[in-house]
Amino acid sequence: MEVKDNLGMAQHLNKYFASVFNKTSEEPCDDGGMINGNVDMEVDITATEVEAVLEQLDGTKSEGPDNLHPRILKELAREIASPLARIFKQSINSGVVPYDWRIANVVPIFKKGNKSDPGNYRPVSLTSVVCKVLEKILREKVVKDIEVNGNWDELQHGFTKGRSCQTNLISFFEKVTDYLDKGNAVDIIYLDFSKAFDTVPHGELLVKLQKMGMNMKVVSWIRNWLKGRLQRVVLKGELSGWKEVTSGVPQGSVLGPILFNLFITDLGTKSGNVLIKFADDTKLGGIANTEKDRDTIQEDLNHLVNWSNRNRMKYNSEKCKVMHLGINNKNFGYTLGAHQLEATE
Repeated sequence: MEVKDNLGMAQHLNKYFASVFNKTSEEPCDDGGMINGNVDMEVDITATEVEAVLEQLDGTKSEGPDNLHPRILKELAREIASPLARIFKQSINSGVVPYDWRIANVVPIFKKGNKSDPGNYRPVSLTSVVCKVLEKILREKVVKDIEVNGNWDELQHGFTKGRSCQTNLISFFEKVTDYLDKGNAVDIIYLDFSKAFDTVPHGELLVKLQKMGMNMKVVSWIRNWLKGRLQRVVLKGELSGWKEVTSGVPQGSVLGPILFNLFITDLGTKSGNVLIKFADDTKLGGIANTEKDRDTIQEDLNHLVNWSNRNRMKYNSEKCKVMHLGINNKNFGYTLGAHQLEATE
């Protein structure tokens, strides 16, 4: 489809971005697995907390669809902190999320390839800055809850305090190098989810948050924050129409990355080999001297595919590869579902 004008391109991009969403599903009923005995405790938000976050805002960033610019909020931090704290507290404890906090202007960021292909653009959401202030406060409370309950993902290095791409590589290849130094052949599988942040099913996510012992008032707020979301694409001053957002965690939001991490916490827990995660990128590695070693790696791959099927996520088969290391490597073949993995250099 050839589109020449900016408005047409904005409409075309938004239609594509919406097409990748998972359809809304009924949230699974699961009252078990509760860990915290005080999950219904009221959430307190103070003016001091709000003022501290407001003062940290970057005044050069763009405003969201509500047109409240971060520079204004930052300069009025002391004056508006107290009323905002009351609004935030009421919103969290009632589970009511204002409409303006559930809509987004989407800026398409070109990645690479053919510029006329909408699949080569990343949708970044510009949302209400006021809501982002609340999200930052909630993020700290969510992290604290997860740490207290011992549910933090030790395999995850993305969007995690004290961890990075560098720690991810060091942790993984330290083990792989040890295997190689002992004369073993090693196979490494590189896995990548397709449209990962956009396809997280809300129902499954909320059940997992509940099982982790998160305060149920926070879970209820997140449920309403995700429900009934709308987005439109902004392109060179032109605005597309609105599209419903039926799945995913908003790219560009504060809570989005940590919610994604929590959603995939149980990914790879059955692995018998070395497995590590950086956001939606996963590396699986193991000794590959014999057919039995190969079968062990394939079994781990099968578990990962089963997880993706249960959680309504899909792997991008074109980006999933296998790397064979070691002088005596027999270059075993592996499958990801029905897809035969290609070898990479």
